[in-house]
Amino acid sequence: MKLTAFGEKFGGRSGIGELMDDLGQALRENPEIIFMGGGNPARIPQLEQRFERELERVLASPDSRHQLLGIYQSKQGEKAARQALASYLKRHFGWAVGEHNIAFANGSQNACFILYNLFAGSMADGSRRTLHLPLVPEYLGYRDIGLSRDFFTATKPTIELLEQHQFKYRVDLQRLQIDEQCGAISISRPTNPTANVLSDDEVDALQALAAARDIPLIVDGAYGLPFPNIVFGDAAPRWSEQTILMLSLSKLGLPGIRSGIVVASEEVIHAFNNANSIVNLASSTVGPALLTQLLQDDAIDQLSGQIVQPFYRQRASATQALLDSALAGLPYRIHKPEGAIFLWLWLDQLPISSYQLYQRLKQRGVLVVPGEDFFIGVEPQWQHQRQCLRLSYAAEPAVIARGVEIIGQEVRRAYAQ
Repeated sequence: MKLTAFGEKFGGRSGIGELMDDLGQALRENPEIIFMGGGNPARIPQLEQRFERELERVLASPDSRHQLLGIYQSKQGEKAARQALASYLKRHFGWAVGEHNIAFANGSQNACFILYNLFAGSMADGSRRTLHLPLVPEYLGYRDIGLSRDFFTATKPTIELLEQHQFKYRVDLQRLQIDEQCGAISISRPTNPTANVLSDDEVDALQALAAARDIPLIVDGAYGLPFPNIVFGDAAPRWSEQTILMLSLSKLGLPGIRSGIVVASEEVIHAFNNANSIVNLASSTVGPALLTQLLQDDAIDQLSGQIVQPFYRQRASATQALLDSALAGLPYRIHKPEGAIFLWLWLDQLPISSYQLYQRLKQRGVLVVPGEDFFIGVEPQWQHQRQCLRLSYAAEPAVIARGVEIIGQEVRRAYAQ
């Protein structure tokens, strides 16, 4: 069988593909495995109960039920949901957006694939454009998303050492250079995998830089603002005509319905919708149906701010305390947890690679994610990228406690060697 260049790239090995295969296989072969890998959100009963009521409300009406299950939506997504979101964003943040500034997608990963390839890769005039990541490590699902080679460039972060075995990556604005080949700048906020939340000033600086180059700033807010608001410090949503904001319902507790949202200029939304209709024909109806009422009565704020955010904030604090105990006396640091659903563990001078540590932990029945694939666009000589693990704390507390205990044992074993 002969594959095209597209077939070889997308039908071959990828970091995200191997992660999903590995996670699925591990769960099938060992259902009792301690699951601290992947990005699946925690089960939160209050959220499930509200989603159940919303779904029952939609299914109770024959017309709404038919709208949900029996017809294709427009390529832009269900109109009432787009209108409700536009009204919500105007009401809360004063953004000059309407329904034509919003599109739905089958998950934010799908939206990323379309948006990234709209702005980077081979241009119509034969030139090439790249997509720049001003802060790495960054979401490993981005790594293989480009249709062409050498798709990403990146700026290496500065590392600020903090008290209590913490540290923080910061955008190195002094070294950040955006050349003529850059087609877009992209960040996630909070950042998957590190739980880093770029400050408002950092986002403003990147917006200004993008505007000066007349390129978009893409902000992946799957864990962030305004919902599901898994942000533990002071931060405000940012948007402008130069900004493309991606949102998701997955971390609100609905990963299975694959519902992503794009907020952008009408010009960008028009191009996105045309591409989306080719790739997906239409987007799922379930997410918009569940979201509309939550936006209209502002229940989305109560769910996000009073249930989701405090839940994960407490889990982050508890898991960090467990790690502090399990790794006491070792040269470890944890990225300051500012959001998302992960802790990012840096094991300085680790004698083995994080991938080898990941394999050892898997043999012990603990599934985590090694750090190597998150350092997109960075020179491979940087040893730091082989010293990190991403740890999810979405599982039940007793499960996490046992997982951290085993992690501590295996990390001590590695250093002892």
